[in-house]
Amino acid sequence: MDGIPIWKKNEVERLTKLLKNSPVVGVVDIEGIPSLQMQQMREKLRGSANLTVSRNTLIEKALEKVSDDRENLEEIKNYLSGQTALVTTDYNPFKLFKKMEATKTKAPARGGESAPENIKVEKGDTPFKPGPIVGDLQKAGIPASIQGGKVVINKTKVVVKKGEEISKDLATMLTRLEIQPITVGLDLRVSYEEGNLYEKDVLDIDSSEFEEQIQQGALSAFNLSINAGYPTKSNIKSMIMKAHNDAFSLALNSDIITDETIKLKLTQAQRDMLGIAAKLNPDALDDELLKQLGIDIETDDSDENSEDEKESKEDESDEKNDEEQEE
Repeated sequence: MDGIPIWKKNEVERLTKLLKNSPVVGVVDIEGIPSLQMQQMREKLRGSANLTVSRNTLIEKALEKVSDDRENLEEIKNYLSGQTALVTTDYNPFKLFKKMEATKTKAPARGGESAPENIKVEKGDTPFKPGPIVGDLQKAGIPASIQGGKVVINKTKVVVKKGEEISKDLATMLTRLEIQPITVGLDLRVSYEEGNLYEKDVLDIDSSEFEEQIQQGALSAFNLSINAGYPTKSNIKSMIMKAHNDAFSLALNSDIITDETIKLKLTQAQRDMLGIAAKLNPDALDDELLKQLGIDIETDDSDENSEDEKESKEDESDEKNDEEQEE
């Protein structure tokens, strides 16, 4: 007998089948995740990904067994350090990364952790009643005092800078102030798909920005193919339309008469003719032109009627004078 416990052999066999049959495999950092939250995260992943916690040495054994079947998969053993787990899924690495990030939540500090960012306590009232709590806050480096029968934070202060250790006293006070500075969740270190390894910094992208860049690149390529006269299935309709528009403009500017240009040429001629007519004396224009130019054609008739009325009044006056002389 080789002296290897049967449970280890069974575990290696189970891991080997898992690694061999899963399209995408990832290594996840699970250090510092409480068991209750781990269960909740497993529940969130149910149906989309499978999380397997095992000893790193046993995972390495399983990786060796599948190395001949899956190119480069054995390389993920370089990411097996500390408390890790395997994640297996049908999701592509980028979608898997988003799924892992969605498991992350804020949690209270327990003391001894390294601050992931500057931890700040804001100025203002606290929910505490006056008592020993003031001394506890001050001991933890939080500027507190009693004002108006309330425990207050005197000023906003960064109590721990990024990278510094969070003391147990401070962790206790932060928890009582309901400040949760620690991010807890499944941290995907690397993922494998079809012979390629994708590290976290490659997977951590802004999908909306990336999509916009792809769209802009596609548009630039499309415009380049049009301007270069390079026909493709995607641009052929646009190229034909552009050629038609160019030919139409050329015919129009060169006074070439076709079935398509004749209407526009007549419209241009009509517009030019009206422009010239507008500069002429209205007496030189016929009624149709006057109407098109918006000139009131009844003006002349009105003048003629006024002249007739004047002549009629003069005739009446002459007749009246003759009658008076005869009398």
